[in-house]
Amino acid sequence: MWCDAVLFDMDGTLVDTEGLWWECVALVAAEFGVPLGEADVPHVYGRTIADTAAYLAPGDAAPVADRLGEEFDLRVAAGVELLPGALELLAELGDAGIPTALVSASPRSVVDRVLPLLDGHEFKTTVADGETARGKPHADPYVEAVARLGVVAARCVAVEDSPTGIAAARAAGCRVFEVRHGRLPTLRELAD
Repeated sequence: MWCDAVLFDMDGTLVDTEGLWWECVALVAAEFGVPLGEADVPHVYGRTIADTAAYLAPGDAAPVADRLGEEFDLRVAAGVELLPGALELLAELGDAGIPTALVSASPRSVVDRVLPLLDGHEFKTTVADGETARGKPHADPYVEAVARLGVVAARCVAVEDSPTGIAAARAAGCRVFEVRHGRLPTLRELAD
C-alpha cells in the first residue's frame, strides 16, 4: 500500500466553512471593538477558537472565545456545504481499504455536527480542538491521530488547506497534500 492512512483537516478541506468562520470572527471582533482586516487572515484561518480569541483580545480572551464558539456553532448548525469531491474521495479511500482520520481545529461540537454530512464515512479516529495539549499549528493533533491509528507519520498523507494545518502536519512528520481553491485531490493524486 502506498500509505498507511490519510488524515483530513475538516474546515476548508472537506466542508466549506472558512467563510462562515471569517463572518463569525468579524462579527465578534466588531462586538468587542477590534478592527479586523486582511492582515489578520493568518491569525484567523486554520486557528482554534482559543488562539483566535487570544489574538483578538490578548488581555481577556475568555469572553471572546465564548462568543466565537457560540457564533460558529450557530452558523454550522444552520448548514454547511461539502467541498466538491469530498464524498467521492472518502468513498474511494474506503473502497481501497485505506484508513482515514479527521484532524480538526474546530471544537468537538462542530466536528460532531459535520460528521453526519459525510455520507456515513467512518473515520478510524477523529481529533478535535481541546483533545490535545496544543492545537494546530503545533504537531500535537496529528501526532495524536497517528498514535490512535497505530501507524507511522511518515507513511501518512495529510490533506490540509491552511498554512496553520500544513505546518502542524509537517511538524508531525506527515506528507502533505495542499488543497487549493477548494479542490480536493483524487486518489491517484494522493498516491503519486
